[in-house]
Amino acid sequence: MLTVVAFILALGLLIAVHEYGHYRVAVACGVRVLRFSVGFGRPLLRWKPKVQHPGQDTEFVIGAFPIGGFVRMLDEREGPVPPHETQWAFNTRPLRHRAAIVAAGPLANLVLAVLLYSLVNWIGVKEPEPVLASPVVGSLAESAGLRGGEWVQRAGFADGEVEPVRSFESLRWLLTRGALDGRDLRLVVASGREGGGRDVLLPLSAMSAKDADPKLFQRIGIVAPWTEPVIGGVLPESPAARAGLQDGDRVMRAGNVQVVDGQQLRQLIRASVDGQAPVAMSWRIERKGQPFDLTVQPEVREEGELTVGRIGAYVGAPPAMTVVRMGPLDGLWRGMERTWEVAILTVRMMGRMVIGDVSLKNLSGPLTIADYAGKSASLGVTSYLLFLALISVSLGVLNLMPLPVLDGGHLLYYLWEGVTGRGVSDLWMERLQRGGVVLLLAMMTVALFNDVTRLFG
Repeated sequence: MLTVVAFILALGLLIAVHEYGHYRVAVACGVRVLRFSVGFGRPLLRWKPKVQHPGQDTEFVIGAFPIGGFVRMLDEREGPVPPHETQWAFNTRPLRHRAAIVAAGPLANLVLAVLLYSLVNWIGVKEPEPVLASPVVGSLAESAGLRGGEWVQRAGFADGEVEPVRSFESLRWLLTRGALDGRDLRLVVASGREGGGRDVLLPLSAMSAKDADPKLFQRIGIVAPWTEPVIGGVLPESPAARAGLQDGDRVMRAGNVQVVDGQQLRQLIRASVDGQAPVAMSWRIERKGQPFDLTVQPEVREEGELTVGRIGAYVGAPPAMTVVRMGPLDGLWRGMERTWEVAILTVRMMGRMVIGDVSLKNLSGPLTIADYAGKSASLGVTSYLLFLALISVSLGVLNLMPLPVLDGGHLLYYLWEGVTGRGVSDLWMERLQRGGVVLLLAMMTVALFNDVTRLFG
């Protein structure tokens, strides 16, 4: 139920803001708006404000199907317009007015994203401290000399300057951008929060990353923040319970390996298989200050094409958290920066998908969005606001794409009109619209297929 409510609220807000951008600029440009609708189909709610802007008689509607919305304006191309009202028609307005009205919708979504990111910065959000867990064996991080327990003080791309790292999530964002953009990342790490650090270069440009998924961070080697190697949540009749493990046990050694953190211990457990058979390990643990030995034999599980070991317990204590909060100006500036970064990354990913350099598996549809809406809402207000900001940027960028059925396609028509002095002919308009519908349906089909694969595959 939470997923459905969070999804509908998200769609309703983002669509309303998008259409309000069109509506408000249309009114400012002297175009009569006949209907402002959020959703399609049978109207669930409709009203006309008693006080309207000069020249307006707009009906506001909430439709039964919230997937989309529209602003219907007076237009001679859509029906007869009395001669005394042509001054209010969209098609009679100057080119700059028509372009501004079309662009206002996507820009409204981008402005909303700035406000949402800024609001999160002002409220503050709890995030893991930027302390690295043990790197994945054979990864870039391990090859670069990282061993786990390092505090990331500053980070930045190799062709720029390094800046303070506020949290582990900030570091993950830099890793994502660097891997997908093919840019090396420079870290300044130290053994603690204070003190001198050393430089570490992660050659992310050598990865040729195509997918933004968990495997990406496995290849980089930085998967999670540092956690103490503590056992918790032992399930009844699990391998952990049969071995005698209890909540709060601290693992000091597994086999011949000295355990330093939860990530390393998870890797050791996953690797404790030989083909399809589990491999028993001798563990040295500490319980209430007293060390003693146990033998732990995991159970074998299939994860896709991999065979891994599991013990039926939570491995690793919760990471140390920090509250990331900014002042009014810093928060607003960082909100604008994050919106710009996400928008540019989205454009680059779309471009790379078009040329086949990035997998189409990165496209997401309504099922994935609904799933993330529910999960983010369950995590709290700030997580849900961050989700809304991300989707708002995506909606704004998507609508600026030069597809004929989208706002970007109409802006392309106006660019042609501005350069040649004449509008696109009705014949070509019809052809382009049909082609745009086909492309959009193809994208939606791929996105829906990816949704089903992620959620049910």
